[in-house]
Amino acid sequence: MNIILLGPPGAGKGTQAHILVEERGMTQLSTGDMLREAKDSGTEMGKVVADVMARGELVTDEIVIGLIREKIDGENGGGFIFDGFPRTLAQADALAELLAETGQTLDAVVEMRVDDEALVQRITARSTCGNCGAVYNDITKPWPEDGKCANCGSTEVKRRADDNEESLKQRLMEYYKKTSPLLGYYYAKGDLETIDGLGEIDEVKARIASALDG
Repeated sequence: MNIILLGPPGAGKGTQAHILVEERGMTQLSTGDMLREAKDSGTEMGKVVADVMARGELVTDEIVIGLIREKIDGENGGGFIFDGFPRTLAQADALAELLAETGQTLDAVVEMRVDDEALVQRITARSTCGNCGAVYNDITKPWPEDGKCANCGSTEVKRRADDNEESLKQRLMEYYKKTSPLLGYYYAKGDLETIDGLGEIDEVKARIASALDG
């Protein structure tokens, strides 16, 4: 099964993708992770990526599609989760062509819809462990009172500089501008499944499972 996860920044896509990897044996294809991995790989494609990033330029759609092709050719297992790609209609078309060329199908596009104000509250309260990346929230899952990460024992707390209300609202506006056409695109194809992305992790997990298996 191959799926796309759509949702605004902070909607919990990464958390749910991790669950799908753990429980269904799927492979998460995150654009950012693939670019960082390629840059350090020393492969021909990696050298191209490193050169582009060193010049401070944006990586082209062709490069990203090339990286996805390498991953699809290399392994399949339980299928792929496309995270952070596509972001535009041109990228959606390119992905459709790639899947067709490699004999793959896109089985579902899951939109994690959230209330903007609730999302702002959630994100501005977010922090992570600087060592292991465990996610905490001042409201729902505060940093342990002993000052140590419950996962690894580190005392390093990190907050993203852009996890503030003004910056987040700007990121949300940018997301909606780019993603709205994609929602229509996949709705017209009959691939779109929209779920409520707010709630406890297990609640959202159950909604995604229902969307994929129902």
